[in-house]
Amino acid sequence: MSLSTEIYLASAILPAVFLLWLIYKQDRKEREPVSLLMKLVGGGILAALLAIVLETVFGGVLNQMSFRTEFSMVVANAVMIGLSEEFAKLIFLKWFSWNSPNFNYRFDGIVYAVAVSLGFAAFENVFYVFNYGLQVAVSRALLAVPAHTAFAVYMGTFYGRAKYLDVYGRHKACKINLIAGFLIAAALHAFYDSCAMLGSDTAMIVFAVFVIAMYIIVIRKVKTESRTDHPF
Repeated sequence: MSLSTEIYLASAILPAVFLLWLIYKQDRKEREPVSLLMKLVGGGILAALLAIVLETVFGGVLNQMSFRTEFSMVVANAVMIGLSEEFAKLIFLKWFSWNSPNFNYRFDGIVYAVAVSLGFAAFENVFYVFNYGLQVAVSRALLAVPAHTAFAVYMGTFYGRAKYLDVYGRHKACKINLIAGFLIAAALHAFYDSCAMLGSDTAMIVFAVFVIAMYIIVIRKVKTESRTDHPF
């Protein structure tokens, strides 16, 4: 492997590794096995591949539709991306962690969701950095990777609650929380992508305010969920 390849890989992967480490440190009750986290990161990579298939299928459907304005077309594409990517993440999150004996604290849901999401983000980063160069690495490290983390914190919060409810036999409430976590993550993702795709001055101002507010809220949420964590 050449030095330039190693630099490209490091710039693509290290932001995801760093953010996963930060979330992992917040799991103060009972740390999760590294082997399980690596499995979930691998699930994130598989989720990225599944998302490509879903976006190709739904993108073909959208291309057959007539949109009255560019705005409606952009929003439709952003919603399609948000739903596809967050759905793919949820599939592999549940597949690799739901029945794990290590899933015994509510905050574990956040750790697991972030691991899958950052596996997804790292895979995306490798693609973007190798195709568009190191100039995209900084912007993605500051925006795209933390955004995937933020979406995952919301999904993981509800995922942890869903598992708690499932353990105590409240299966309907469990399903509601799983769906809520998915829809909230997808909505945040779609709004993020809509602003970024529109690219107008107004959209960029809204985007900046949204991102800053989301990061502040997510940081507070992680600290609160960590502090109030409890076993099932």
